[in-house]
Amino acid sequence: MSFEKAMPLKSDQRAAERAVWSVSRLLPVDALRGLLMVLMALDHANHFVAQRHSSGEYWGGPLPVYPSALAFLTRFVTHFCAPGFFFLMGVGMVWFAISRQRQGWTRWAVVRYFWIRGGLLIGLQLWIENRAWALTSSGWPATTYIGVLYALGCAMILGSLLLWLEPQWLLALSAVLALGTELLTPSPSLWNRAFPVLTHLLLIPGGDRELWVNYPLLPWLGLACFGLAFGHWLKDHHHQAYGRALRLGVAFLLAFVVLRWINGFGNIRPAVGNSWVNFLNVVKYPPSITFQLLTVGVNLIVMWVFAQASALWQQFLRPLTVFGRVPLFFYATHLFLYAGLGRYLTPRGTSIPQMYFYWLLGLLILFPACVWYGRFKQRQPAHSVWRVL
Repeated sequence: MSFEKAMPLKSDQRAAERAVWSVSRLLPVDALRGLLMVLMALDHANHFVAQRHSSGEYWGGPLPVYPSALAFLTRFVTHFCAPGFFFLMGVGMVWFAISRQRQGWTRWAVVRYFWIRGGLLIGLQLWIENRAWALTSSGWPATTYIGVLYALGCAMILGSLLLWLEPQWLLALSAVLALGTELLTPSPSLWNRAFPVLTHLLLIPGGDRELWVNYPLLPWLGLACFGLAFGHWLKDHHHQAYGRALRLGVAFLLAFVVLRWINGFGNIRPAVGNSWVNFLNVVKYPPSITFQLLTVGVNLIVMWVFAQASALWQQFLRPLTVFGRVPLFFYATHLFLYAGLGRYLTPRGTSIPQMYFYWLLGLLILFPACVWYGRFKQRQPAHSVWRVL
């Protein structure tokens, strides 16, 4: 699928076109991203402030055990963040390419932008984000940690080469990557076996104290590809795209229930126990098919709900869009904010109910900063380095 050729437009035409895209197409996307940022902050407040974060839902090793339903749900609601970020990144890449080509950018200029931004994300992972994790009061064991910014950056670089594929090819690639993750992930009995570094960076979470990988590239690239496909649907007809989001979301959730009930293929490792917590305690590292169906299905339905909001209800979504339109700024600042709160105010941790107070406090501190940065960024020219940030 080729994007529209850049055409010279008068300034008022460009402004009107940007307004249509911003209001009718991107508000649900930005609001969903903002909601995911808020939930992500809850997960990191749980880690830094409460110091009660789960050990992780890995393909091997012990599955996390939760002392209460609140402890599980505090973790569970944050599962929707990472898949949503990769999906929305794909959507945003398509929209960005269209908007910039209408301003006269060439395809190479668009690709180069994504290479620069993707490289910046990887650099932020290694030299900025990891410094925040090192502030964990209880200690941080890994010398080098490969987290979500690494995978987002790599997926952005590769995704820039896939921007002009037809949606059906992007969906096929997404399915292949999901199935490949399921088929190539080793048996949980091999959890303690050493694997090459490249294997960890591309496919299998794990490592040692020198290098620990939580987000290998290939399993998460498929979600970005799905986002690229949805971005093309959104470009062609946004009302139909949001309706398709609802249908796909419901279908994904039904498929999740079936695969989880069968408790075999699609789970990477079977559920242990018969409680509702065991049923929902799916493998995230790497994302199992059931994890992807559950989280992406909910994200799609929430996006549809946001798209149906009336003008009045859209006003209630505006605070979420404040966070959703400056995701990188929010991400970098919130890590250090919650790390500081935990290090200096709760060095011994807190209960989970007490942690919720600090989570909300952090959001209140971040909100005006995000408002300021969003306005500052919007005033910068299209080629400004601040647009990359």
